[in-house]
Amino acid sequence: MGMRVAIVIPQRGFKDESLSIVKEMLDKWHVEPVVASYFSGDCVGYHGAVIKPDQNAALVKYSDFDALLLIDGPGIDQYKLFDFRTLLDTVKLFNSNGKIVGAIGNAVKIIARANIVANTRIAAPRDDETKRLAVLFRAILTDASLEFDRNVLTTGDPQQAGRFSIMLLKELGVE
Repeated sequence: MGMRVAIVIPQRGFKDESLSIVKEMLDKWHVEPVVASYFSGDCVGYHGAVIKPDQNAALVKYSDFDALLLIDGPGIDQYKLFDFRTLLDTVKLFNSNGKIVGAIGNAVKIIARANIVANTRIAAPRDDETKRLAVLFRAILTDASLEFDRNVLTTGDPQQAGRFSIMLLKELGVE
């Protein structure tokens, strides 16, 4: 079995372009992207993309995947995914088992609330609320557009989804 990456999106309001770039890059390098959501029906992106999740996010197990990615967008706040205990526990399990956990833009709120960013360098998010939460959970904010520290991959800039994907592939050992 090849490498697999779980990509969690909200029911509505995920950033279509972030998801499509990440999926495209993973596919190109023969890493299976598995889109997961806590909603079993069609998920609708911020710009209208319709995605049928491959798996229910509640069934995502760290032992089945090489990494866990959290896609940004207004749906993170709308559905308060950063308060969803099941997702926070999944993030913690991936991290504590040495798996890569990645977050783009405001999805950094989720990894902050999962309490895996203490003393970890993360790319400073653009919005003040996400920055505040990251600092509250003792993350070390940097000016870098991309950071990988302690198995945590972050970008504060959703336009860096391509570079984010390349760094993920590099850290997974995909050449």
